[in-house]
Amino acid sequence: MSIAIELKGVSVKLGDTVVADGVNLSIAPGEFVCLLGPSGCGKSTLLNVIAGFVQAQGTVLAGGVPITGPGKERGVVFQSSEALFPWLTVRQNVEYAARIRGVSRSERTEKADKYLRMVGLSSAANRFPSELSGGMRQRAQIARVLANEPSVILMDEPFGALDAQTREVLQIELERIWRETGASVLFVTHDIGESILLADRVVTMTVGPKARIKSIAEVDLSRPRQLASSRAIELLRTLRDDIAVEVNKVLTAQGLVLGGRA
Repeated sequence: MSIAIELKGVSVKLGDTVVADGVNLSIAPGEFVCLLGPSGCGKSTLLNVIAGFVQAQGTVLAGGVPITGPGKERGVVFQSSEALFPWLTVRQNVEYAARIRGVSRSERTEKADKYLRMVGLSSAANRFPSELSGGMRQRAQIARVLANEPSVILMDEPFGALDAQTREVLQIELERIWRETGASVLFVTHDIGESILLADRVVTMTVGPKARIKSIAEVDLSRPRQLASSRAIELLRTLRDDIAVEVNKVLTAQGLVLGGRA
C-alpha cells in the first residue's frame, strides 16, 4: 500500500523541551486518522511538523518526498476561524492562494464556486467573515483549503470552539466532504466521541514531554456511525481508559491523585 504521510523516528524539540520523541506513524491515501491525547502531549506540534511549519529530527515524508516546508499538497484547517482574512469576502478568501499563484480569474472563480457549493456557502460568497457564524467561518476555512485540492488535509481541533449542535452538523459535513475529495485527513481532537465518529484509526499519545504514540485503534464500524452502538461504547471505554492513565500522570506530577478515572 502506498503511503500519504510517514513519520519515522520523529522527535521534536521546542526550546529546551523535547515535545515528542521517537514517533512512528503512517497514513494511507484516503485514510481518516484522528490524533487523540491529553493537553500538552504534542498533537498540534506533530501536525505542524507535517504541515512544514515546525522542523523535526527523523524522517517526515509526504508521498515519499521529504517535507522541508509548507506545500499546497498539504492543507491546514486551524482551530480558530480568525485564520480567515477579515478584509476579504468569503469568495476572496477561498480564491486567495490561487490568486497569489497567478491563476486566471475565471479558473479561480470556477474553483471557488465549486468548493463553496461543497461546503454549503454559495449564498454567503460575498459576505465578510465578521458577518458569518462560527460554523460558517469554519466551513469557509475548509473551502479555502479544498480550493488548493490537497491530497492531505491537516485539521487542528477545527470544531473545538463551536457549540455542540454546530459541531455535530460539521462532523457530518466533514465526513461527506472527505468522501467526495478522497483526501487523507489527520484530525487533532480532545473529543473521544468525535474521533470514533470520524476516524478509520484513532491514534492516542502519551503525556509530554517526550510524548510517544501510546496506541492505535482501528474503528471497525460501518458509516454513518452511532455512538450508542455496543461496539462504539466498547471502543469509547477503551480510549477513555487509555487517556485517563495519561491524565492521571499529569495530575500525580502536580500532587493530585485521583482514585478513579480522570
